[in-house]
Amino acid sequence: MSNESNPFGGMSSQYATNVQFGAAPANDAAPAADLIKDTTTAAFTADVIQESRKQPVLVDFWAPWCGPCKQLTPVIERVVQAAGGRVKLVKMNIDDHPAIAGQLGIQSIPAVIAFKNGQPVDGFMGAVPESQIRDFIDKIAGKDGGQPQIAEALAAATEAREAGDLQTAVQIYDAVLEQAPDNVDAIAALADILFEAGDIDGANEVLARAPEDKKSTPALVSVRAKMALAEEAAALGDSAELERKLAQNPGDHQARFDLAMIQNAKGQRTEAADNLLAVVKADRTWNDDGARAQLLKLFEAWGFTDEVTLATRRKLSSLLFS
Repeated sequence: MSNESNPFGGMSSQYATNVQFGAAPANDAAPAADLIKDTTTAAFTADVIQESRKQPVLVDFWAPWCGPCKQLTPVIERVVQAAGGRVKLVKMNIDDHPAIAGQLGIQSIPAVIAFKNGQPVDGFMGAVPESQIRDFIDKIAGKDGGQPQIAEALAAATEAREAGDLQTAVQIYDAVLEQAPDNVDAIAALADILFEAGDIDGANEVLARAPEDKKSTPALVSVRAKMALAEEAAALGDSAELERKLAQNPGDHQARFDLAMIQNAKGQRTEAADNLLAVVKADRTWNDDGARAQLLKLFEAWGFTDEVTLATRRKLSSLLFS
């Protein structure tokens, strides 16, 4: 797309990102019956991994005994059918086929994971509202009505941020929010940048712009959780002192817990996770299973598909169910 046709092009043109979006032409759209299917462990590669190289595939992990799963199923099926072939839905009964869910570190259902180009890229848990499912599909697959330009802009902003060009990233997010004030991805990303820069009031002001019915979207929940964890960590003192305590007494669970909080605030996710896992392994009853509960908060802050989240979920599952 040229800069002339994209109002965000002037700011993002130096970041070349190919973004695929929008529905296929109507005459190429898949019949509704082909959009939704059940799968097995053996068929997962063909139904999900290979199929996601053609268009996004949502995998709904469920079980017959799960009440919220029964609430989610008709809603997500209706939204997928209304999406007109932009995504497919594959359902997996984890009672009959637990392996894939275990590999992804899923401990709560219903859980929906989106796959693109053979990889998990995003997800959500619980029987969320229909509007949130529509927003999720629009985020994964794109939508018409100006959204392609916004998708390109958001991709360019992400590249700018990863390159350390925060000024450009902020300019792009501001421009996106002028065109689409309720875009939660731009709201969450801009708030996160402000928070990382130390502007906590500015971050809270941006988060307050989110529409009431979108405040529980994963991107916004993640930023709020990250800010809350950082506030807790700021009151915990010096990490060197905590490390000294642990050297003297490796069984000091409170010191290990507090050190994990500080490590997370410093971006040392793996170290933080390993310390909390060590507490879980040593004593599940400590502080009313507080280390495991804190890990779940970290997963929320890091994001459902974050590499450390997935790896730590697998380790936690091994500890809990071995």
